[in-house]
Amino acid sequence: MDGTGAAGGPARTGGGVLLDVGPLSGRPGIRASGEINVSTRLSWETALTELSRQHTDVSYVELSAVRFVDVAGVAALAVTAMNLPVGRVVVERPPPQLPRVLELFWPSLHRIEVAPR
Repeated sequence: MDGTGAAGGPARTGGGVLLDVGPLSGRPGIRASGEINVSTRLSWETALTELSRQHTDVSYVELSAVRFVDVAGVAALAVTAMNLPVGRVVVERPPPQLPRVLELFWPSLHRIEVAPR
């Protein structure tokens, strides 16, 4: 990883690594840790673009180590899921605000399944 925040590595700011995204082992998807916010959005969106390119039927997004995701980060996930030709995205153990934002803005989006913490 070159420090730019592309999929498979950390997004860095002046304060250090804020988001690290990499592939899941043994199944299709990504694992993220840190925070998804304005400082790390490009890294998050890049990872989601790569996820959609590799998607077949079910893709997993493991977020147990994500402390915070802002509304724009949830929107990027929702748009990615809506644009998939088939299947769904299973979001595992997201921070509490993610399912709340999905329910508020995309209550009928069935392409995302949330597995709680």
